[in-house]
Amino acid sequence: MRIALEEARGAAERGEVPVGAAVVVDGRVVARAGNRTVTDCDPTAHAEIIALREAAKAIGNYRLLSATLYVTIEPCAMCAGAMIQARVDGLVYGADDPKGGAVRSCFSIFDSPHVNHRVATTGGVLADEAAAQLKSFFAVRR
Repeated sequence: MRIALEEARGAAERGEVPVGAAVVVDGRVVARAGNRTVTDCDPTAHAEIIALREAAKAIGNYRLLSATLYVTIEPCAMCAGAMIQARVDGLVYGADDPKGGAVRSCFSIFDSPHVNHRVATTGGVLADEAAAQLKSFFAVRR
């Protein structure tokens, strides 16, 4: 999670919403990323999506069966869907997202009986630090 927090700090320095992610496979970080939606002019360039893409390239397979994704905030519906498509084994995230979280806060995508893959989830890891990054970023902007 510390690596994801570093990536979030880097994203904030670039003027991006401070969200960071890291993908771990067999105890090794295979990808890491921060948000790049503004930089790339791409609404899909969330930290999770970028990290999943890089991880798939790094291991040579789009199915990340033994991967754990660490992310600083609860993933949105798009990112949760990408984790299902990638067959990610686990998700560890920091702060809940009451405005768009799709794991527990607003939606429970992983719990839907209609999805074909389950993602083991642990939330609240270094949540205060992750939430503080977001709060200070938006405090400057408002």
